[in-house]
Amino acid sequence: MPDEEMGDEVYQPVGPDSQDYPNDLDLENALDGDGLDVVLDQGYSPPERPLAVNHYGTTVREQREGETLDQRLAEEVPDIPVPEGDGIGDQVGTDGEPLDREVGAARSGRVVATEDGPPYHANDVVARDVGIDGGAASAEEAAMHIVDGFGLEEEEEAGEGALP
Repeated sequence: MPDEEMGDEVYQPVGPDSQDYPNDLDLENALDGDGLDVVLDQGYSPPERPLAVNHYGTTVREQREGETLDQRLAEEVPDIPVPEGDGIGDQVGTDGEPLDREVGAARSGRVVATEDGPPYHANDVVARDVGIDGGAASAEEAAMHIVDGFGLEEEEEAGEGALP
């Protein structure tokens, strides 16, 4: 085997690595990338304020000396205990859950409109509780509560359509 032929064989590419694969997508045509090939074109926007400039340890001397225990403890944020509540309005940062005389404590079951009953005003709705329907209640049914005698005192004093 002559030396000329051997030199040509040594420097020849081996296998399919030298050719492009036609089925591969480039990053410009890929649908799942967000402009991955233009990262340098977009640039980087640093934050508006410097980070940790006033902290201890930004200089070489401070890094060599290290922080004292008192300095480390001064940087820690204390744990704020959860405020104890009375069970009403215990959610921090909200108006809470005030007691309301229009909301009863006993949950009603299924409420069905009824034709019989006292005469009512145009904005009143008369219904009766027919009990819990098998299964879980819907959100509307779970929001309904029984209020005993609410508003009857005012109507009886005014003499308007008192309930029997």
